[in-house]
Amino acid sequence: VATGGAEMDDAARGRAVVAVGVLNTMVDSLDEVGDMSLTAQAKVLRVIEENVVERVGGAKQIVVDVRVVAATNKDLLEAIKQRTFREDLYHRLNVIPLHVPPLRDRREDIPLLAAAFAEEICRRNGLPPKTIGEDAARKLQEMEWSGNVRQLRNAVERLVIMTTEREINAAAVESPSGAYSAGGLVIGEQGGTFQEFKDRAEAAFIRHQLDLHNWNISRTAEALDIQRSHLYNKMKKFGLIRGEEEE
Repeated sequence: VATGGAEMDDAARGRAVVAVGVLNTMVDSLDEVGDMSLTAQAKVLRVIEENVVERVGGAKQIVVDVRVVAATNKDLLEAIKQRTFREDLYHRLNVIPLHVPPLRDRREDIPLLAAAFAEEICRRNGLPPKTIGEDAARKLQEMEWSGNVRQLRNAVERLVIMTTEREINAAAVESPSGAYSAGGLVIGEQGGTFQEFKDRAEAAFIRHQLDLHNWNISRTAEALDIQRSHLYNKMKKFGLIRGEEEE
């Protein structure tokens, strides 16, 4: 089964195709299974029933022992009535159903999720560890989170990137639409892609730390918990020059 890879559209041969190497035993995750095309659904059903796949571009069938975890936010029974989801695939997947309530119905999970996201985002981006303050956690619990966990994670990522303090407080959470200023960057007035936003945010954060430490590279690198050479590379990447040197 291909997840996050090539579309399984080899309908002419009626074979299931995978984009990467397959182990004899694997657990596969199908996110938003309700959005799959009928063609893709037929391929998934074939894999589950026959335990046979093919690599993309290959002709050899590979026997697999697949355990599938599928997720959706759609009413699949209604989709079956509308003939947009296969009933046979529904019954094959609906062996052990688990209903995960929306985040607004389990607000007690929000502080734990936010703390876990903050830790993971700091580690992945090489940032100093940051924590979610109790007042910030309470504010997060008061929000509706129509986008559920994905929306919460995006909000925590923004807070981690834009907050200079080691502890994120309620004031940062309360900033409307994230359009608050940090190191000269006003998020709500900036366009571009998400990567461009992250680069602008990182540049603003580093400049703010440099200003706090009077552009002392050693102290700034220590505060950021990175090597001096790494800081120099970041300054070169973002064109960060001290104010009087720019004139």
